[in-house]
Amino acid sequence: MKWIVGLGNPGSNYAKTRHNIGFMALDRFAERHNIAVTQNKCKALIGEGNIGGVKTVLIKPMTFMNLSGESVRAYMDFYKVSLEDLIVVYDDMDTEIGKVRLRYQGSAGGHNGIKSIIQHTGTQQFNRVRMGISRPDPGHAIVDYVLSTFMKKEKEALEQTIEQTCDALEYSLTNTFEHTMAKFNG
Repeated sequence: MKWIVGLGNPGSNYAKTRHNIGFMALDRFAERHNIAVTQNKCKALIGEGNIGGVKTVLIKPMTFMNLSGESVRAYMDFYKVSLEDLIVVYDDMDTEIGKVRLRYQGSAGGHNGIKSIIQHTGTQQFNRVRMGISRPDPGHAIVDYVLSTFMKKEKEALEQTIEQTCDALEYSLTNTFEHTMAKFNG
């Protein structure tokens, strides 16, 4: 069994923002596999399916980004799932748009959603797919940047990032995360 958490903020005013690229990828992944992410439990929207013989749960925390760990912890405690089976999908400014970086541990790197998950799980060791959103231009406030929408000229790179994330998630269901990292970190 694998559980995949996509990070973002609930509400239509955040739907297309850079900070919600984790939600975008989870929605695309759900679409690919006909999984409805509509059950409201554990402070999240949840969908379950079977992908290539692997029970897969997709989770979109509805707590707002900075409290994502509350939802992750609630799901862990209620369903007694292992952190080894978790993959967190989220935006990363240190990765160029159009690219993804996979890691299995590390600090939050300034990302409040990851910081919250680390606080609520008590560990930095969990699988992650960091989706590139690039850094803002100098002088541009980070909070404004992550809550801004993608520019038209970034559309192709955004699509590439989402598709690559979905491909990596699919691969990770039947391969070790180390093999997935080797294949997709290229």
